[in-house]
Parts: sequence; C-alpha cells; structure tokens
Amino acid sequence: MTSQFGAMVRGLRLRAGLTQEDLADRSGLGVRTVRGLETGERADPRVATVRRLADALGLAGDERVALFATAGFGKPSGPVKAAVAQDPLLAEVPGQDAPTEESGHGGESGTSRRDRHGAWVEASGRGLGDGAEKTDAEARPGGSAVERRLADAADELAHAVRVRWQREEEQRQIHDPFPLPVRWRPVAAALTDSWANVRRARDGAAEPLDLTGCLDQIVEVYRRIPSGRLVVLGQAGSGKTILTLRFVLDLLRTRAPGAAVPVVVGLGSWNPTTTSLRDWLIARLRQDHPDLDAPGPGGSTLAAALVETDRVLPVLDGFDEIADGLHRAALEALNATRLPLLLTSRPDEYAAAVAGTDVLTAACGVELVDLTPADLADYLPRTTRAGDGGGTAWEPVLTELRDRPDRRASANLAAALTTPLMVGLARAVYSDTPDHDPATLLDTDRFPTREALEEHLLGNFVATVYRHQPENARFDPDRVQRWLGHLARHLRGLGTYDLAWWQLGASLRLPVRMLVVALTAGLILGLVDLAVEGLLVPAAGMYPLLFGALFGAVVGSAFGVAYGLANRSGRPEPSRVRLRVRAGPARTGRVGSRFRIGFVVGGLLGFGYGLAREAAHQLSFGYGKGLLSATVDGVVFGLVFGVAAGAVAAVIARCEAPLDVKSAGGPTELLRANRTTVLIQLAVAGPAFALAVPLVTWLVVLLLRWLFPGGMLAGLEFSWSPVFGVVLGLVGGLVAGLGYLLSMTAWGQWLVFARLCLPLAGRLPWAVSAFLDDAYRRGVLRRAGAVYQFRHARLQDHLACR
Repeated sequence: MTSQFGAMVRGLRLRAGLTQEDLADRSGLGVRTVRGLETGERADPRVATVRRLADALGLAGDERVALFATAGFGKPSGPVKAAVAQDPLLAEVPGQDAPTEESGHGGESGTSRRDRHGAWVEASGRGLGDGAEKTDAEARPGGSAVERRLADAADELAHAVRVRWQREEEQRQIHDPFPLPVRWRPVAAALTDSWANVRRARDGAAEPLDLTGCLDQIVEVYRRIPSGRLVVLGQAGSGKTILTLRFVLDLLRTRAPGAAVPVVVGLGSWNPTTTSLRDWLIARLRQDHPDLDAPGPGGSTLAAALVETDRVLPVLDGFDEIADGLHRAALEALNATRLPLLLTSRPDEYAAAVAGTDVLTAACGVELVDLTPADLADYLPRTTRAGDGGGTAWEPVLTELRDRPDRRASANLAAALTTPLMVGLARAVYSDTPDHDPATLLDTDRFPTREALEEHLLGNFVATVYRHQPENARFDPDRVQRWLGHLARHLRGLGTYDLAWWQLGASLRLPVRMLVVALTAGLILGLVDLAVEGLLVPAAGMYPLLFGALFGAVVGSAFGVAYGLANRSGRPEPSRVRLRVRAGPARTGRVGSRFRIGFVVGGLLGFGYGLAREAAHQLSFGYGKGLLSATVDGVVFGLVFGVAAGAVAAVIARCEAPLDVKSAGGPTELLRANRTTVLIQLAVAGPAFALAVPLVTWLVVLLLRWLFPGGMLAGLEFSWSPVFGVVLGLVGGLVAGLGYLLSMTAWGQWLVFARLCLPLAGRLPWAVSAFLDDAYRRGVLRRAGAVYQFRHARLQDHLACR
C-alpha cells in the first residue's frame, strides 16, 4: 500500500505545481519525510501525517478519501476509483485498473511496473530523451512558474553538459581517425532482473529485449528498455567511459526541451552508508555546475529541484570504483530509488555485489566484448603515416597477428590489444612517435606474457608523450614521472580517482597540515602586525618584535586549530558564489551561521590580541597593567572583533549569488573563479572590518567608562585614541582576512600546500596549475566536471606503484 500511497502523493504534488520542499512547508512535515513517503522508504504513514498532506494539497471529497485509502485507512469504493481515474496524473497511481499503453519500441511502457516482490510501483517516464513524452510544463498550457523555471534550468544544464563532453571527446581523440569499435552482448541472466520487471509487464510474463548494438546505437538500445535502467559491464579499459560519453551526447542531440538531462558522475566518491543517491547527486551537480546552487522552489537549490523532479538522468560511471566493502550498500541504495539510470562497472565487482544482495531492480545488462585482430588491422594503420613503400610500421605486426595467430608472440599481443585503453596506449607510444618500431611488441624475450606487454605500454606512455611532443620544454620528463607518481599515491591514499586541486594538501596527515597552516599564518600575520604597528605606532626597545612574534604565535595557533576543526567534518571546498551589490533572497540559516562563525573566530582573535599586548609589554619593559587588566582588554577586544567579524560575515552572506556556469566549466576555471571570489570577499570584508572595529571599540570604551566611572574596576582606566582605533582596525582587518584566506578557504589551502609546501618538498612543480593543464592536454589526465582524473584507473595504479 505504501508504494501506491507514495505514487499518489507525488502525482497530486505535481498536479499542484509543488516541489517536495513546498509540500513540506505547507504540511509542516520535513523534506526527508515527504521524500521518504513518495519513494516508499517510509512505510506505514500515520493518520495525522496523511491528514496534513491532504490539507496541504487542498484535497476534498473522493480524492481525500482515496488518499487515505491508499495509505491503508479505508478501502476505495468504485465511485472513488472512477473519480481518481479522471485525473491524468492520479490515473497513474499503482493499483488502478488503467490499461497499459503500448511502447513504440515493442514493449509495455505503462506508467507503473511490478517490483521484485510483485508490488506495483511507479516508474518514471522522464529521461529517455526521445521526445515522445512531454514535460510537466509542456503538458499543461501555460504551466506554472515553477515548472517553467525548472524546464529552463534543465535546458541550461543540457547545454553545459553538451559543451563540456564535446570538448572532452575531442581532447581524447575519439574520432581521430574514427572511433574504435565498441560492441556488447547481453550479460548472464543471473545479473539482470526479470524481463517482466524490465518491461513493466502487468501480467508477470514478457519476452526478452533485443539489446545487441554497437557504439553509435547505444541510445537506440537504451530506448528499447521501458524501465530506463541499463547496466554496462566491461573489463578495465574496455571502453565503458567512451560509451557513456557517446550515450550522453547522442541522447542530448535528440532531447526534447525541458526533458531530463543525462549527467555523467563518477561513483568513486559516493559513500552510500552516509549519503543517499539523490543527496549525493545534488552535491555533485552543485560541485560541477555552480549555477545550480541558485535558490530553487521552496527554498532549496535548483540542483535539488531538478533531481527531485526527475529532470536528471544519472549516468553512473564506475560502480567498481566505490570503496571496498560498500558495493552491497551501494546496490541496495540504488534499489531504493526508481530513477532511470545507466550504470557502468567491471564485471567481478558488480557480480559480487549482486551475489551479496540482489540485482539492480528493473535493470537489464550488457557486457562489452573484446576487440579483434580485424579491428586492429582496420584501425592502427590509419593512425600513422605511410612509409616510402606505401605501408606503415604496423603492417609487419598485423601480418604476424593474421598469418600466425597461434605463435606465442601473436597470442600475447592480440590478448593485450583487446581493449581500447591498450590500443590507445600503443598508438601513443608507436604511431605518434616515428622512431619507435611496433615490431618490438613481438619480442617474447622482453615481453613473455600479456601482462608484460601491458606494463610496457603503461610504463612508456608518460615518458613518450613528454619526450616526443614539442611542448615538453617547460617540464622535465624525469621529474614529471615523480610528480605524477605523487599524485597517484595521493589519490590512492584518499581512496578516490578524482584529483581535486583543493585537496592536494590532503596527502599529508592532518596534524602535519595543521602545523603547516599555523606556521604559515603565524609568520605572515606576525609580519603584517609588525609592519602596521611599526609604521603607525613607533615603540621603543624590543616591544614591536616581541609583540609581532607573540601575536603571530597566538593567531597562527588559532587559525591552525580552526583549520583542523574545519577539516574534521570535511575538507573546505571551493566557494561556488560571487558577490553582488544587491542582496539576494534571504537565507536565514546561512546568514545566521556566518554570523556565529565570524563572532567566534573574531572573539578568539581579539582575546589573543589583548593578552599578547600585555605579555609583550611585560617582557619588554618588565612591568605592565597586570593580569586583570590584560584579561579585561582581551574580553573587550574579543567582543569588538567578534561583533565586527560576525556582522561583516552576515552582510557578505546576504550578498552572495551562485557562480555563473561559464565561470566554472572545469578545474582551472573553478580555481580562477574561486580565487576571484575570495579576493573580492577580502576586498569587501577587510575595509568593512577595519571600519567596524574602531567604531565598536569606541562604543565599548564609552560604555565601560559609563559603567565604571573613575576607574572603579580595580583602578583600571579605559583609554581611547583615534590613532589606536586606526591601528586596531587595520591590524584586525588584515589579520582576520588573511587568516581566513589561509585556513578556511579552498584557494588558501591551494596556496599553502600546492603552491608552497609540496613544491618545497619536491613532490610537485611550482607551477602546479600549468602542470595539471599540460598533463590534460597530453592525454595523461582527463577532466570530469570540476576535477581531473588520470586517463584510466590502470594508469593511476601503475604510477602509484612506481
């Protein structure tokens, strides 16, 4: 009954033009509760919950009775069924006796299907991209403003995805001279769901679908699947990523306006035990497409709204790359959703997950097959120029494979070159470098096994592309191997394949990173204070140096601790906002959170500033105002710095807006955008803080003089001068701004670790960004949204072991 209830709630919500957040607000329920009820994850809703939903949806009469009946509180009568069936959305509710519509591809494509336990559950019809279905906004004349906005957002996302993957396809030379053949066959029956579930057949019986095809037919094959769920299995390097890329581009080419957008996401970073699939998809969309962080309906983000309304078709690449021990949980989490999807994996990892839990519900599967010697003979000669005799350097090798296939050399090489990955490496090492003879690959003394050949190709790829390309003048090939090896080991230590520039420092242990941040911040901020106070407030003796050292130690330690606390709950990621003059829509939670953080950090800095002044005075001159006075100063400065920092942080939060998608189309663009954002934040916050500090200090001093006239508090005197206020403001603004940059921002960590610490240790070059971009252009790295990845996981593993 709960699956019927969830489907009906969703239909009523869509009819009302509401998002899940809107319905939650109207009903007084949590968003997770609404989501769980719609997906069936929350079983047996209470009568009070159903009543709240009915009131929020404005239901009356037969519709209200039907909602309670599907929740198990009563039984719908014939008139109720008839009334519900009159609504095209509610007619889709499982359990109604609506006839199944015939699919244009020869199978049932009704609006519901039977799950593995025999219950009827809703199946999303959105996302096949063939233009046969209309979106909510198109289906209703004049659609609601929410629907039109989401349709526009989906169209903008589709454009961004298309541009990004077209460039990536060109970068990977997939069409140079033509794509390698990628073919597949159906997987074993034990790895797929029943055809009745795949075809959404009501009677429990259905014929198998024809899943045969090749690379340019992947969308056609996918559209034959009524459930919209396909698993693609293949060995390492067999062409799974090429297939997903072609799937996305071909599907977008025929996508109807407003329809679901195929989005490729690597599964390696997903932890299904802590994050649901939908929440993780939302986070990835916000990371890779910062414009989707804009406010959406009901106070959520556009990313959340697109995912929740099934306007995103997940293309989940690399099920096998999920951390060890989480594959079963991942498969269970995938089965908890009804999203159409395309999933890729190596066969062994997927088979093990299926054996431990269940198949992917309503999904069929195909397995990529090996390349043949005939494929090699057709492809490799066309990747290099012909010699004087008209033949190419590959001719002797291909002749040997064709005429003597039983020889060990031929058998080993044919086995090694069965995947697009190895063929691509062989092309890079031998076709693109005329001084390399591919006949070497037939030497069984050097390469007695298939594995030896593969290691040879993996081991020579990096050296080849750096030594034999004209752009190699900037980076020494020998050092490149060491730098890439460090990056590969860094990723292995993190358990991921995503090379994010803001996480490069994570290769060091957290205590080491805290110490590095503390020393860097302490040195820089101590020098800043020495320069400012030395110029504006000349002092005798060693006081300026002592105060600069003590203050640097205090604030450096504070920001080191702040860095550690920030990294315990998750590493700071790039800010995906820009500042605008006009305030954006109020987000009370964000503004309040920023004020609290600013108040705490500012308070600690102010308190440390007051104590450091007294300690420096005692050490320099042998006397001071005493511990009580120093404590009062610390409290006053802490209050001043805290209020000023909190107020400035809150104002900036109100002026933040999501980045434009063009500002962060890839890792380099995101780095530049984040740098600009942080510098603008400092340019605004620094002067604002510098003005706020002396003003608040003056007001506090006046208040203390009024509360304790004549030094009533243990003889303390509360003094104030304009020069002191200016110095305090400048020191506070510079220290708070630079400390925040170095310890709390992604770009600051990039500066501290990637641009200073790791190059000093010889683990990375000084020009890290240029090095990563150069490795991408040479084909060693690839881009996957806002992060880099190695060309292939096998190349990363090979470099990590060197």
